[in-house]
Amino acid sequence: MSYVRRRINSVLTVVAAGPNGGGALRALHPDGSPAGPVEQVDDLVVAVAARQARSRPRWIWAATAEFYPRLLAAGVRVDRCHDLELTEALLLGHAGHWGEPRSVAAAYARLHGRAVPPDPPSRQPTPPGQDQPALFAAPAADGPRLDELVAVHADQLARIGSTGAPGRFRMLVAAESAGALIAVEMAAAGLPWRADVHDDLLRDLLGEPSPVGGPPRKLAALAARIAETFGLRQLQLGSPGELLKAFAQAGIDLPNTRSWSLRAVDHPAVPLLLEYKELYRIWTAHGWAWRGDWVRDGRFRPEYVPAGVVSGRWATRGGGALQIPKVVRRAVVADPGRRLVVADAGQLEPRVLAAVSGDARLAAAGGAGDLYAALARDAFGGDRARAKLALLGAMYGQTGGAAVPALAVLRQSYPTAFGYVEAAARTGAAGGLVRSWLGRTCPPGPVPPDAGGSDPVGEEGTADSASGRARGRFTRNFVIQATAAEWALTLMALVRTGLAGTGAELVFFQHDEVVVDSPAGTAAQVAELLTDSANRAGELLFGASPVRFPLDVSIVDCYADAA
Repeated sequence: MSYVRRRINSVLTVVAAGPNGGGALRALHPDGSPAGPVEQVDDLVVAVAARQARSRPRWIWAATAEFYPRLLAAGVRVDRCHDLELTEALLLGHAGHWGEPRSVAAAYARLHGRAVPPDPPSRQPTPPGQDQPALFAAPAADGPRLDELVAVHADQLARIGSTGAPGRFRMLVAAESAGALIAVEMAAAGLPWRADVHDDLLRDLLGEPSPVGGPPRKLAALAARIAETFGLRQLQLGSPGELLKAFAQAGIDLPNTRSWSLRAVDHPAVPLLLEYKELYRIWTAHGWAWRGDWVRDGRFRPEYVPAGVVSGRWATRGGGALQIPKVVRRAVVADPGRRLVVADAGQLEPRVLAAVSGDARLAAAGGAGDLYAALARDAFGGDRARAKLALLGAMYGQTGGAAVPALAVLRQSYPTAFGYVEAAARTGAAGGLVRSWLGRTCPPGPVPPDAGGSDPVGEEGTADSASGRARGRFTRNFVIQATAAEWALTLMALVRTGLAGTGAELVFFQHDEVVVDSPAGTAAQVAELLTDSANRAGELLFGASPVRFPLDVSIVDCYADAA
């Protein structure tokens, strides 16, 4: 490998923001005890920059999202940190106290038996303006005192040590904190975005925008054609009741207006409705108004929220960064002299199941480039589709239809893997808590609401069931999905370290896919780094497992051209 792995020492430094840009620093021993005097400084950013250059410590602060943007705005990057708020949330969840206040003030109050204050309101998403992104705004008030930070950090170290697997939990905290650094850095770097290409594709897909507001020309025409198929002059497509009534008058009873229900019936409105749904999403989620809010100076700059989903997956505050349709990705074009290196981890969750379950036979199949094909050869008579159906059915709790005989084969051939997810399902159904490989704990109680957006065309749906079976399906997948999120965080942390000094940088992350914006001359080396980091991430999490975590890596000028 041509990239350099950076040496990082074990020095810890806690940092507390004070008034007027000042603050305080203090070195700590690895056990969290003070290793030097408190250093009061008038310019905290300058002091952090100097100490970073001198000793490259692991920084301890209240919340990366609140302080690190100030450093980046001044050109200061750090190697590692311990995010106290993210760590507190992990520890509270591990103790079964999911959702309790996680701020340093709350943790300090708990530590001293005092009344626990609520967390302050979450920062609201504010699209970047013409001058300075909201992400880089200075904090409105002073942060926690230095002694509070030191005490909470020491308490967290002790609580980590008392978890069932301290080594794994420490890795989880490190990965979560690294993810917080990466989230701020990616928002600052932005994803390259060509407004002219975006405008051309929008006009091609949607037609000219309406001069008086409302849907663009093609979308309005589609709505009129849909109404005509029912013999109506107009139809409110956002109303599920009106749509269901129109279908009923045509002799078709539908349970709802979801896409899968529509595809099951034969009516001339169906293909038009499906097209309308897709185009409506593009118009509302990534249309002209969206670009005006979120694209600035040729870069799309969303605000990422690490662990924004209960499984540890990321979310965003506005911008729809994690749901960019492939057609819209045509606007993501590398700048001259640069390339986009796109890496996608195929079959990630099935490989995670093979690694965590300890099923030797499934792990052997996980060593192949195509896990489903290996499974098919091993136990399903070469039928790849049936092998895939069985494995996904086991992870997601599909128990009916064609999955039944396939699951029977899986249960017989891979009993340890099947038993792993079944045990998680039983625990959840009984009201218990399950954990990821590194120790992230599922929330108690009913199944958390779906974090996805609603359908633009009127839909009817039911709230998530709070029954034991529903919770069992949730916990069955939680142990896999949360571990997959940990693998992805570990991958990104390794890539971030390897990219230092290369001129390349991470600019996008979506569950199991990353995008690196690289100088054209080093793109091949970046691709090699990504592949190597995927292997190392598997080794760090799962040890000497035969399971491989291959990446599909593409070096492209346009994001939409990635394989």
